Amino acid sequence: MDTWRVEGFGRSLGGLSPNTIAAYASDVAAFTHWAGDRLGLTGPGEVEPVVLRRYLAFLTTRGMARRTIARKAAALRRYFHWLNRTGAIGADPSRRPSSPKGEARLPRVLSRAELTTMLDEGPAAADRHDAAGSARDRAALELLYGSGLRVAELCGLRPEDIDLRRAIVTVWGKGSKQRQVPMSRPSVDAVRQWLSARHTMVTDRTPGDAVFLNRRGGRLSPRDVRRLLDRRAPAPTHPHALRHTFATHLLDGGADLRVVQELLGHGDLATTQLYTHVSKERLRQVYEATHPRA
Repeated sequence: MDTWRVEGFGRSLGGLSPNTIAAYASDVAAFTHWAGDRLGLTGPGEVEPVVLRRYLAFLTTRGMARRTIARKAAALRRYFHWLNRTGAIGADPSRRPSSPKGEARLPRVLSRAELTTMLDEGPAAADRHDAAGSARDRAALELLYGSGLRVAELCGLRPEDIDLRRAIVTVWGKGSKQRQVPMSRPSVDAVRQWLSARHTMVTDRTPGDAVFLNRRGGRLSPRDVRRLLDRRAPAPTHPHALRHTFATHLLDGGADLRVVQELLGHGDLATTQLYTHVSKERLRQVYEATHPRA
């Protein structure tokens, strides 16, 4: 008998991609094994906040990457929220964020393998059965990564904001500040393909000034984009991670900090400087993983 209800939790994630479901279920199963073997706990009702803190501290001592620990903490929060919501436990021990302080300060940077899966491969079944939806998904992801757009900026794009001939996208950012950002060649190709298929999603309620549409014919929303990523990402990924990755890859490639600031639409250079810390952290990790005397 599954007293921890891990299988039931996995079934509750039916709206997510198989890879995301497998990742969440694996993270929760690893915790239940640890709690049973180390502490003798027999079910989720015995878990208190201190247990979660001890587990995350244990993961830290194992040398696990910060973003991996943060992902596992997110999986456990979702698991205990579900248990509480379904009445399996009386109190949610994860209600207070229990990941170590500072874990979320460094943005998550996607690996090249993750980018390839999302941007180049995609779900084969969806390609066969929903060509328009697949084209829209790829165009949205290419702009989020290739031009570093915020998800709200992507959802608010109008046809006149996109100039495929010049490969420029005009963005209305925070505080109604306008900026123009170059589009990558893959972005231009993906957006052109989506625009040629967009009419198949148009309904009587479709706003004429929306570039990206959802399956109901309305304007694509940030929630729709999160669902899109759940379908295509090999691991749980927030839309903002693509913007983080865009900035970090530019700096890793030698881009000037003020150029990156302008591309991101940051009003304060100090905000952009966060990415220099990310790049240094990445260099340190590569050094320690590859240098024989590190």
